[in-house]
Amino acid sequence: MQDMAADTARPSILRRAFGHPLAWPLLALALLLVANGVFNPGFLALEWRDGRLYGNLVDIANRAAPLILVSLGMTLVIAVRGLDISVGAVLAIAATVAAWTITRMTAGGATGLGPLFAAIAAALAAATLCGLWNGLLVVKVGMQPIIATLILMVAGRGVAQLVSDGQILTIYYAPYAFLGGGFLLGLPFALFVVAAVFVVLKLLLDRTALGLFVRAIGHNPLAAHVAGVRAHAITLSLYVFSGFCAGLAGLLVSSNVASADANNAGQLLELDAILAVALGGSALTGGRFSLAGSLVGALIIQALTTTIYAIGVPPQVNLVVKALLVLAVLLLQTPEFRARLRALVTRPLRGGA
Repeated sequence: MQDMAADTARPSILRRAFGHPLAWPLLALALLLVANGVFNPGFLALEWRDGRLYGNLVDIANRAAPLILVSLGMTLVIAVRGLDISVGAVLAIAATVAAWTITRMTAGGATGLGPLFAAIAAALAAATLCGLWNGLLVVKVGMQPIIATLILMVAGRGVAQLVSDGQILTIYYAPYAFLGGGFLLGLPFALFVVAAVFVVLKLLLDRTALGLFVRAIGHNPLAAHVAGVRAHAITLSLYVFSGFCAGLAGLLVSSNVASADANNAGQLLELDAILAVALGGSALTGGRFSLAGSLVGALIIQALTTTIYAIGVPPQVNLVVKALLVLAVLLLQTPEFRARLRALVTRPLRGGA
């Protein structure tokens, strides 16, 4: 009897485990890492050298940091039935403003950490204003989110090129390089930036009523407004936060490459961010969202990029491979597809019985 009970309990446990929203994204990430380990035996190795942790896993997390930040902001915008396709342009604006500020201040003889703090403040202020612009168009003017943010997506890079005078701004300032390329406690500093944003956001959503309000707005904005939820104010603040996250990502990207390219920085980042949110199990129709899922989704995208280059897939087809994997993961997250797959698997077993 105990064996029978254990046999019946085991499928139930597996069903609950694979029914968890993070199950399939984590499985996809694990399979990607294992596949890399098979093709390259030293891929999963970690090494502590000169007070720092080195390895491909650290590199994947570090390179995914800007995308994770943008995906966190995108998650909350999508959660309230919005969309922000201007994040790539906002990243370019923030990076260009930071580089322009450092160039002007250091050329004027400023030393110490003054140019660093001024660049951070200027970049985040510019990115936040961009988010505020998007939010006002959506909330106050009543534009569709994709149209409202398309305006800045198109015009944003033009604004950044105006700031940079059409040039790629090179940053010769060592303290700024620490943001994207420095190490703290043996780990890349960018990971601490991501962790700080994630933890603060998680606490706000789980320990306050904000998470409930966001879900309520996503499920039914009109009902939430009638119930007394300040839907417009919350939606506006989430667009501002999305811009802020894109600004942080711009600081990390420009710091890592020691330059700001207004034309190419953050190119197609908005698409990767939307993919990361979808891969993480958030509903693109709003209401259901997962910050942890978006983080895992961003890691999947970066791990997939690393895998494609590692196995030597030609650049012409890497986007096709990426799209196929994303399609497979999204299908596995769909209840209807899983039900059909389960029926196909169990049908031969029933016929044999």
